[in-house]
Amino acid sequence: MTRAADRLGGGSSFGAVARPRSERGRAKAVAEGSIPDYELQRLELAEVRPSLVNPRRHFGTEEEQEALGQSLARKQTTACVAVTREAYLALWPDHGSGIGDAGWVLLNGERRYRSALRVGLEQLDFVVRDDLATSRADFIDYLMLENDERQDFNVIERAHGLNDLLRACDGNAAEVARRRGRDRSWVGNQIALLTLPAEIQEQLVAGALAERYARRLARALKEDPSLGAPQLLVLAEQLKAEERDRRQQTKDVLEAARGQVLSADNIRSAPPVLSADNTGTGRRASGPAVGAGGRSAGEGGMLSADNIPEQRMTGGADGGAEAGAVLSADNTGGAGRMLSADNIAEESAGVVPGGAGAGSVLSADNTGGGSGAVVVAAELVRALGATPAEQAATLRAGLDDEGFTALLEVLYAEV
Repeated sequence: MTRAADRLGGGSSFGAVARPRSERGRAKAVAEGSIPDYELQRLELAEVRPSLVNPRRHFGTEEEQEALGQSLARKQTTACVAVTREAYLALWPDHGSGIGDAGWVLLNGERRYRSALRVGLEQLDFVVRDDLATSRADFIDYLMLENDERQDFNVIERAHGLNDLLRACDGNAAEVARRRGRDRSWVGNQIALLTLPAEIQEQLVAGALAERYARRLARALKEDPSLGAPQLLVLAEQLKAEERDRRQQTKDVLEAARGQVLSADNIRSAPPVLSADNTGTGRRASGPAVGAGGRSAGEGGMLSADNIPEQRMTGGADGGAEAGAVLSADNTGGAGRMLSADNIAEESAGVVPGGAGAGSVLSADNTGGGSGAVVVAAELVRALGATPAEQAATLRAGLDDEGFTALLEVLYAEV
């Protein structure tokens, strides 16, 4: 069987890479500005070793590595990144036996390196970046930056990387948080996952246990170090059940609150309302109402189609008008309470009619007063819970990770 390396020949990728310059020639070219501080080089894989501090431990299945290796044999589009042996050992002098006699140590591209070896490739394109190895913290920070962009970089690998970075920063969690663009609590919660038993960590990596539950388990283990994996798994099930209950309670509360909110399609029907065909449904008068033309309006007040107000009269058609409700399409009328055609109460003699009585009416745009008051923001907050902790728990239970994170970012921006 022909090795993939034998099929390389003078391919467009590998054949186009220039041979490394001599140290003297390279230094001169850099000084003249004809090349950058680093340039593409073709290195023998036998002279390269993976870094011993790379937190990533999973590099794909054998089939995935085989496929990537075959792709590299055809064309390598992204160079690996390495540092010289001298730069690496200056940071970790005790790693000499671990890297053997290798002249370079990988900083980025270990999956490509392993895949190339699997299919028998002997060389790959590299960029040598000793400028990324000025300190242990810089080296590990770059490793984390590269790995964060990989989909298969799991939460436990990330926790190991953060722990290594914390040691490189002399235990300064604030510096780790600054480098990673996070806060100190996030750093602490991530590293705490490493205290969980291996069985729990495996479930977390496999996706059988959500990270939010794992963080709660880590806190419980900190409070009671005697807890073992069986007890922690029982606790995890309890946490899941509690979250389901909270979600149901939140759903019930929101459904109840939704019924109290008046909207264009949720108009309170108890007070007097004028229908589209101009028939009133208000409170009945003690006597018959007589229209301007002498016709009876029935026992309820009505707004006529020709915009002539109907009045409740104490006597006959020519009797004096009682100070009752006067309705007019153009909102003009007598001294009593007046409702416009859009059902918005107007003021009369400095008093807002329907302020608290049963006759108050709300329009489709939710304006008005009295017993039909709209549930305001404060009431919605109270519906979420009595304390900030309960409110946060209610919101967390009703949102997925992405939605809850987006909400937090908006809330932080409001502070």
